[in-house]
Amino acid sequence: MATDKAVETVIVGNYVEMETEGKPTDVKTKISKLFWQGGSVYDAWFSCASNQVAQVLLTLPYSFSQLGMMSGILFQLFYGLMGSWTAYLISILYIEYRTRKEREKVDFRNHVIQWFEVLDGLLGKHWRNVGLAFNCTFLLFGSVIQLIACASNIYYINDNLDKRTWTYIFGACCATTVFIPSFHNYRIWSFLGLLMTTYTAWYLAVASLLHGQVEGVKHSGPSKLVLYFTGATNILYTFGGHAVTVEIMHAMWKPQKFKAIYLLATLYVLTLTLPSAAAVYWAFGDMLLNHSNAFALLPRSPFRDMAVILMLIHQFITFGFACTPLYFVWEKAIGMHECKSLCKRAAARLPVVIPIWFLAIVFPFFGPINSTVGSLLVSFTVYIIPALAHIFTFKSAAARENAVEQPPKFVGRWIGAYVINIFVVVWVLIVGFGFGGWASMVNFIHQIDTFGLFTKCYQCPPQQFPPPPVMNATAPLPPPPGNLTLPHHIIRKP
Repeated sequence: MATDKAVETVIVGNYVEMETEGKPTDVKTKISKLFWQGGSVYDAWFSCASNQVAQVLLTLPYSFSQLGMMSGILFQLFYGLMGSWTAYLISILYIEYRTRKEREKVDFRNHVIQWFEVLDGLLGKHWRNVGLAFNCTFLLFGSVIQLIACASNIYYINDNLDKRTWTYIFGACCATTVFIPSFHNYRIWSFLGLLMTTYTAWYLAVASLLHGQVEGVKHSGPSKLVLYFTGATNILYTFGGHAVTVEIMHAMWKPQKFKAIYLLATLYVLTLTLPSAAAVYWAFGDMLLNHSNAFALLPRSPFRDMAVILMLIHQFITFGFACTPLYFVWEKAIGMHECKSLCKRAAARLPVVIPIWFLAIVFPFFGPINSTVGSLLVSFTVYIIPALAHIFTFKSAAARENAVEQPPKFVGRWIGAYVINIFVVVWVLIVGFGFGGWASMVNFIHQIDTFGLFTKCYQCPPQQFPPPPVMNATAPLPPPPGNLTLPHHIIRKP
């Protein structure tokens, strides 16, 4: 029985390898496989790491100013481990679902499995509906955040246009992601995206250290509970980027090899986020409380402009990462998911971009919106629901005995896994959703009261108008023009 189970697990997801085996490969096919057709362990690692550390790289110094240096570092390490654990749970549930279906001879060659389908197959329609609602809403606002970040960043290179106008422009640019069929086709993009964030992270760290501390710098965080929990939920959001784990796994030739990939991606991401956030906070301190984008405080230079441009490209890539699962859901809803025509699928996907575009214009609050999405959506989507789903999927002795993947020994097998899952649920429910939801909503409402909805230029510096000319009282008045004659009744005789 164990041998049969191992054999069945090994062959999960080998469709592409079986289809291409023995076929001749020409130059075009080789180029396509090199840049376009990704599905290896390395592709999955690049996708996870690239997707995890997008524009939040620029808001983490802002979170440090709310949390303080020590809490900022500890929360990154803590939520990085917690996020890696729940990503592992999602991968286990995916393998369990897919193995069961393939034993029933279900073919997934033209169908992308998604998280809500895993919940449906393992736990029923009620779990599917809850998972679908949270996942789609999170991915929707995740795409909104990337669009807001594009407008916020480009403003620091070209402020001739306000941020709202830049949002219009980048909304049209990001709509071109409808032409990317699936996560197979992000190979070159995810690789380049990680290079871009690596450059930006080390630019932030080095530039801040070379700049030095501003005069009279203060590091008063944490000063208020509202700010403290707002910063904590932004970090919760940072390491909650595994809402697309199932789609990334499905794009792998051998998805059973995914288990440790997210942890390895998180370890690399920490080498970027910790030095950059700590250095920027060290240099600017409490000034970050009013500047949620780290670019706003660093002086203009060719290196900063390069970082801004690279982040813009990366945010376009991350927009595609967040939006592609929404495209799949929409395709399935209208019956276009298995359509072979790329142009027809692209045209069918366009309605998904419109609400994202609109919401980015309504709520352009770069920074505070991350914390709000983290507390209200990420907390359930990638922490609470996966932990509960794992508990209920394997609650019976028979399910645990026949599980495709057993929990590792170092966590204590099933008992240890259950203890960790319960801790995750309780912690995130109380700290992430409870305190974090309260704090982030208070902060979010404060942004609305301060700047208003549809604000034209969020946190832009006030325009500098030239001072009016100063009149010198002792200077003689200029003589009237030569052809000026006064009216008769004004002329007085001496």
